[in-house]
Amino acid sequence: MDEKLIIAFARFEEGQKEHERARVIYKYALDHLPKEKCQEIYKNYTIHEKKFGSRGAIEDVIVSKRRFQYEEEVKANPLNYDAWFDYLRLIEADSDVEQIRDTYERAIANIPPSQDKRFWRRYIYLWINYALFEELGAEDEERTRQVYKACLDILPHKKFTFAKIWLLFAQFELRQKNLQNARKVMGVAIGKCPKNKLFRGYIDMELQLREFERCRVLYEKFLEFGPENCTTWIKYAELETILGDIERARGVYELAIKQTKLDMPEVLWKAYIDFEIEQEEFNNTRNLYRRLLQRTKHVKVWISFAQFEKTTGEENSIQNTREIFREATSALKQSDEKEERLMVLESWQAFEAECGDEESQKKVEKLLPQKVKKRRKIQTDDGSDAGWEEYYDYIFPDETTAQPNLKLLAMAKKWKQAQELPDDTEKDVDEAMDQDSDSDSD
Repeated sequence: MDEKLIIAFARFEEGQKEHERARVIYKYALDHLPKEKCQEIYKNYTIHEKKFGSRGAIEDVIVSKRRFQYEEEVKANPLNYDAWFDYLRLIEADSDVEQIRDTYERAIANIPPSQDKRFWRRYIYLWINYALFEELGAEDEERTRQVYKACLDILPHKKFTFAKIWLLFAQFELRQKNLQNARKVMGVAIGKCPKNKLFRGYIDMELQLREFERCRVLYEKFLEFGPENCTTWIKYAELETILGDIERARGVYELAIKQTKLDMPEVLWKAYIDFEIEQEEFNNTRNLYRRLLQRTKHVKVWISFAQFEKTTGEENSIQNTREIFREATSALKQSDEKEERLMVLESWQAFEAECGDEESQKKVEKLLPQKVKKRRKIQTDDGSDAGWEEYYDYIFPDETTAQPNLKLLAMAKKWKQAQELPDDTEKDVDEAMDQDSDSDSD
């Protein structure tokens, strides 16, 4: 068998207009010659089909050539999963079930040598595609189940797992109306390798089945696994609210805020406060704000508390809102947080503009600070000087130590204005500055 002899034989038949015989010769050569010796045969076969073959015949040649290329790629590097995906996509177009299964089996046999999850991320999709083909393409329920089980058997669950496989397996069993099998799959999953995604998937499945008691049990196990997860606490409380068990929902929130370690405590507290507002339990909401303020004096908590009082619509809501703003201003003054204190005053000013009168607005305006530009030295990590930088500071009216500086700044401002005024006006400004100086000495 020689490549040149085969091509010469096929060309002879082509010259005798025996195109079918030429086609058989080319196919025989492709089936029996080593792949590395078929490049010229593929080329001549393609030219022959373009000249004398049908559209289907041309496509067969092209597909055959691509199949040869993919075979070479996966032989050169069996762990090239992208090449396997492309090869399988080509094979599936032929709808030959046995050939597709054989190719999938060859592909999944190439298990990643490392037990590092990132090397498995592409490989696991070979199994997923295989299972989907058996379910949707071959419509073989039992083989689909075997594919999922085989995949779960090879995963090193003690080091890592793929929640997606467990969830797909359970969803497949549900589609087959095998509820007990689906629950068994998810039960094994959270028992063998508990993960947030597995718990959430199991709970969502039971929610869709309207098995609320099972959901409660799952939430309790979920919180035993991760008590610091605020999202789980909130979802559990929301479930109880939807079911109409308000006291149980409140109990869930109380247990949640008593946890020593939480990943997003601010989100949990906000959810609890919003829950009490929705129930129109305003006294409970006030107590929650007070309890939160014992833990943190954050400016946003104060502003949120004031805005809540404003929206209650109760008889003393305006006065209560003012009182909260006063408390906030006093508390932030003691902590020396000037920018946060300014934020409270600006919110208070906006509140008075909406709900207050002229007198109350003037009272808040008197509390607003003056913004001044200052300079300070910059030092590097090693302690050496790196120049100066400008920054803005706020001087509040009740800061007596800053008053002389303010008066000096006011005099400097007058002097600057005097440089831009006519001589007569400048003389008047000088006299005013002299009077200020005399009053300072007194």
